[in-house]
Amino acid sequence: MAPSSPPPGDGGSRSNATGATPAAPGGNQGGPVLALLARGLEIWLRRQCQAIEALEIQLQGSAAQLLQGRLEGVRLQARQVVFRDLRLERVELLSGPLRVRRASLLPGKDLELEAPFAVAGTVVFRDGDLGRSLACPSWRPLGDGLAQAILGLTPLAGLRIEEERLLLMAIPSLSEQPVEIATEVRAVDGSLELESEEGGAVARLPMDPAIQILRARLRTGLLELEGEARVTT
Repeated sequence: MAPSSPPPGDGGSRSNATGATPAAPGGNQGGPVLALLARGLEIWLRRQCQAIEALEIQLQGSAAQLLQGRLEGVRLQARQVVFRDLRLERVELLSGPLRVRRASLLPGKDLELEAPFAVAGTVVFRDGDLGRSLACPSWRPLGDGLAQAILGLTPLAGLRIEEERLLLMAIPSLSEQPVEIATEVRAVDGSLELESEEGGAVARLPMDPAIQILRARLRTGLLELEGEARVTT
């Protein structure tokens, strides 16, 4: 599960979408070293993503720890993110301890981490954005695989979330009516599993071994996933 947050007043720094670094919780200033790291993390994250509409980063630790190459953790909140053609409505993450190469803290240097680190948190998809993501060439095979497993048809023509059900749609041919089947969604063995409400057809997403989905929840128009991951440097 996610590492616990430090007590108020331990020091920290935040970076928002404009790169500002306001005071840390508890009223202490993070100082220039933590502000530099927050900015470096923001630049690194924006390079990893195709788009980030809004981003806030809160560093957990002290400047003294960072000068030794250590940080207790990072809390991140972002909205309207596009990562590898996946469109995410909201991302909330909390990392475990990090080890930073001190030489990378110098001005003009790219941030470098010494070792992989753990992350826990939540990502939220809007059904329209999820449908657009699965229509992209990089994710279309996944969408079509879900359609074949649940509907017995390809390609996936669309999806929508209605209350606590995910509905998949395919069109047999231009002269026929669309076929739509509702599914239940749940986290199983670290992956996401869909089961048809009609006949019990089941599809399970292939997962990166470094990512574990722990909980899945549907609300009208939204899919919310909670999980853990190990991030490599």
